[in-house]
Amino acid sequence: MKQSVFYRIKRNKVYLLLLLPTLLYYLLFHYVPMFGIVVSFMDYNLFKGVWHSPWVGLKHYRMFLSNPDAWLIVRNTLLLGLYKFIFAFPAPIALAVLFYEMRWKKFRRFVQSVSYLPYFLSSVVLSSVMIMLLSPSTGWINKAIQSLGYEPINFLQRPEWFRTIYIASDIWQMTGYGTIIFLAALAAIDPQLYEAARMDGANRWKQTVHVTIPGIIPAIVIMFIMSISGIINIPFDKAFLIGNAGNMDTADIITTYVYRIGILGGGMSYATAINLSLGLVTMLLVYLTNAASRKVGETSLW
Repeated sequence: MKQSVFYRIKRNKVYLLLLLPTLLYYLLFHYVPMFGIVVSFMDYNLFKGVWHSPWVGLKHYRMFLSNPDAWLIVRNTLLLGLYKFIFAFPAPIALAVLFYEMRWKKFRRFVQSVSYLPYFLSSVVLSSVMIMLLSPSTGWINKAIQSLGYEPINFLQRPEWFRTIYIASDIWQMTGYGTIIFLAALAAIDPQLYEAARMDGANRWKQTVHVTIPGIIPAIVIMFIMSISGIINIPFDKAFLIGNAGNMDTADIITTYVYRIGILGGGMSYATAINLSLGLVTMLLVYLTNAASRKVGETSLW
């Protein structure tokens, strides 16, 4: 058995070497830092270190549950994540189908290339673009509003606009790049299925409904399971960059709260407890979604 394993390693050594940087990345930046989880059960003191800080058990977890701001932060996170999932998840599917149905190949390639570009912008650049576009004095959107005879709107200072701005910018940035996996799934559909549908009198719309969409259902299910964690685990950077004191009522989510408490406030133990709870809930959500998918259909992550 050992010889068999060594033989496989030797036979696939080139591929394993290609995989090595990714393995090292996850090992150094995702698994080794897990040791820091222990500080959530301590009153961590930077000068005493991990070994000499006193253990306090579940104190910090109870502290968060009894925090009067906890419900507002969790509510903001869930609403933003849910709206993002509802509006952003179907967007690359619809765009991929539109790309697939285009018959003018040169135009399709051009539009695809343009749609990929926003993905390669950093969150800092993207947020700066949004801030400039939405500026009440110099932003193009407010200039258009003023040209229609209305007063300019300070979008970034109004809490009711934060989720709309966040989700719209996320759709703009991620939709084009998200089409790649669905286009790959569309390319794998047997062309004979379309020929059979045309022989049965199906028009383009019916071919899309009865052949195209069913053909990419496995890819949609896989991406659905992988995306479900985004309902709770919302990235910190963009929420932090476009959030401010004016829209804090809706912009303050778990990740920004953890940053404020842990980094700015020095409450490392408290912040770690919140983040660990977030990770456990996210893992449970993905596990339950995968189990439901495996039970209902044949497609699942594991």
